[in-house]
Amino acid sequence: MSIESQEQYESPWHRVHPISPFVRGWVVVVGAIYIYSQNILSSALEGNLKGNVFELPSEVLWPIMGIAFGIIALLLVGFYLSWRFTQYQITDDHVRTRSGILFRQHRQARIDRVQAIDIVQPLLARIFGLAELKFEVADSGQSAMNLSYLKYSDAQTLRNTILARAAGLRATAPHPSGTDDAQETQAASSSSSNGVETAEAPEIVVATTPPGRLIGSSILNPTLLVVALAFLIPVVIGGVLLETPATYVGLLPGLLSVGAIVWNELNKGFGFTASASPDGLRLKYGLTETSHQTIPPGRIQAVRVHAPLFWRPFGWYRVIANVAGYGEASGEQRSMLLRVGKLEDVYAVLPIVLPDPGTDRPLDLLTDGLKDSTDQTGFTQTPRSAAWLSPLAFKRQGYASTSTSIVIRGGRLSRHLTYVPHERTQGVLMHQGPIARRAGVADVELASTSGQILPRVKQMSVAEARSLFLMQADRAATARRLHDRNHWLVAEQNAQISPAPPSPQSSQEQPHE
Repeated sequence: MSIESQEQYESPWHRVHPISPFVRGWVVVVGAIYIYSQNILSSALEGNLKGNVFELPSEVLWPIMGIAFGIIALLLVGFYLSWRFTQYQITDDHVRTRSGILFRQHRQARIDRVQAIDIVQPLLARIFGLAELKFEVADSGQSAMNLSYLKYSDAQTLRNTILARAAGLRATAPHPSGTDDAQETQAASSSSSNGVETAEAPEIVVATTPPGRLIGSSILNPTLLVVALAFLIPVVIGGVLLETPATYVGLLPGLLSVGAIVWNELNKGFGFTASASPDGLRLKYGLTETSHQTIPPGRIQAVRVHAPLFWRPFGWYRVIANVAGYGEASGEQRSMLLRVGKLEDVYAVLPIVLPDPGTDRPLDLLTDGLKDSTDQTGFTQTPRSAAWLSPLAFKRQGYASTSTSIVIRGGRLSRHLTYVPHERTQGVLMHQGPIARRAGVADVELASTSGQILPRVKQMSVAEARSLFLMQADRAATARRLHDRNHWLVAEQNAQISPAPPSPQSSQEQPHE
């Protein structure tokens, strides 16, 4: 065993907060209290209080009381053992957890492979000043690790420690205050629970979602409008045209459904802020359950700026991303980098997750990709001969390539613009169905991690699609070889990727950037 491995092995193990099992299992306790209370209430309403358990003969009452206290004792013992056997360890390179009473579970994640860290505070945990720390690794799903629950301040310190080590700042022994080494690590450090000094990195708020805009965007949610129409149309037909007022009762389920959708949007999006930090992009949101997400640099696999149809008159946009580890199961909620914002908010968020746009006209590229079909920044679009396949969107379907990313635009009524960094392209697929073959076009799909975004360049001419297919594979391989964003605070390689040469066809029409 190496000295380093020995040191990691001997790193101390820590336990979560003692009341964590109760916070996790409160539903069971509340459920038992509810069932018992309901029985008592029912007996009282029926005048059968004599049938209450306390009116039973002592030879029956005491066994029942003994069973009840036994169940409570088992719950308390279970809570204690659950806390006792749940431990975590932070080393220079790994985060480890072990848990389970009868069936022990050991989990380990490499710190430099941590994709995102969230601090989540459900309502009950917030009452006790606790928080759950979630850190996602690359393959999502079962590999996601969490520590529930820690004191909120401890969760913040631990997040800072993990981010500092993920950035390449190595752990050292506790420093005497005022030493040079301590000052060097101050980007991330105070005394943490495992003896490593880390302080929270500063942050600058770059975008917020005001309550009025959040309410407006929730009301203009397409899902909500579909639900509202689904209930409203039959009721209006029945109540007004057929003059049967009783059908208005049918509005009640619709109102409840609409109210639930609006509440869900407001509850999850309340107080949304996006901040820039040396740790990466920080997001805060939530009313009854607050979440603090941190996405380190270089973890973004793809970014999409979306302008839904009903938001366009107000100039509102949403920014979502594919982050390795989130997957599809997390839904759109955790993938949102900007819940709803103006174009200037998009300008503020994008440079954090895509620090090098690879072009000297990034704002023009963004505007051209979202607002109209004019092509001043080198988008290659669907040929007019294939317009019958997408009569509304063919003028907007296309892509542009910079030295660092491929940019895909699409949609006509609801518009979107997708950025895929070259080094995050996992693979390239060229697809052509029988109809597309007849039209002389093909799609090129860029493989990304599982998430809300499926990067796909639609309906390019066959020559252009083949050229993109070949060039993107080379760009991705070169970019992955030159860029390493695992330790983003360590000196990075400065090599730049040369812009790909334009294809013959595109050079005649509109040159790439």
